[in-house]
Amino acid sequence: MTRIRPGQDADAEGFIALIGACWAEFPGCILDVDGELPELRALASYFAQAGGALWAAERDGQVVGMVGTRPLREDAAWEICRMYVAKDQRGTGLAHRLLDMAEAHARDARAQRLVLWSDTRFDAAHRFYEKRSYVRQGAIRILDDLSKSLEFRYAKPARGLVVEALDAAAAASAERRLSDLLVACVAAGASLSWLRPLAPEAAHAVWRKAAADVAAGSRVLLAAWLDGALVGTVQLDLGTPQNQRHRAELAMLLVDPACRRHGIARALMQRAEQAAQRLGRSLLSLEARAGGAAEPLFRSLGWQEAGRIPGYAVDEAGQARDNLLFWKRV
Repeated sequence: MTRIRPGQDADAEGFIALIGACWAEFPGCILDVDGELPELRALASYFAQAGGALWAAERDGQVVGMVGTRPLREDAAWEICRMYVAKDQRGTGLAHRLLDMAEAHARDARAQRLVLWSDTRFDAAHRFYEKRSYVRQGAIRILDDLSKSLEFRYAKPARGLVVEALDAAAAASAERRLSDLLVACVAAGASLSWLRPLAPEAAHAVWRKAAADVAAGSRVLLAAWLDGALVGTVQLDLGTPQNQRHRAELAMLLVDPACRRHGIARALMQRAEQAAQRLGRSLLSLEARAGGAAEPLFRSLGWQEAGRIPGYAVDEAGQARDNLLFWKRV
């Protein structure tokens, strides 16, 4: 059985062997402990001096996983670092357990944001972090090391309900989590353009296009995190004709079915309206299924009904459903 315990300086040999094995999976990654990473000789003390913490995962007397966290000076942020799991332990849930412990420790220390850096070659790690609601932020970091490392910066809000706009890099890195969210919302019967069940490949295509639109400047993509989990999103479509540059269309309001009744949809709508104001888009419009769960929310936020289209869409049973058109000046 694999157990997780606080890391110790005496684990140095195990930590070095684990990191060395993980780096050896990638050509060009060179582990020079004494020349570049001398802190590995006493890593627990290193993290303690930084005000952070370190954990080791042990199985049959061997270190098979590790993670550390430490405070940063910027914006009450904490960094997740030294996250490694032995190859034969991947897919067992160990990585999630380790990251859970590091994130919980940072939140208990009142972290407002979680940050990590990951080598651009570590594709599997990127998929894991993106599944955990981290998104790419900022420029690629260049390290002057033997491995000629380039690193992506990932980040996410650590606590509470936070809504942020995603740039092109963040939107692309959020594709996996947003695809899971879209599939879940369709499965729960949300009023969207797809019938159940929605294939994951189709969901991924939706978000790839959205990321491309963000990069082109024709779309604003907002995401909502609740206690570190990406649980909602909404978009502003800015691709209006030349004589309608004063307006935008609000679309794809999604909230994780397991996280409703937390004010997430309302927060997303309010931030979308604020974003439209900043962009000089004074007239907004949207479509919604008549009698759908979102209709009362739109009305409570001051959206005006412009009309009803009978039988606009059909459900899985072939029953025609009416759609409502709403507008609002901001």
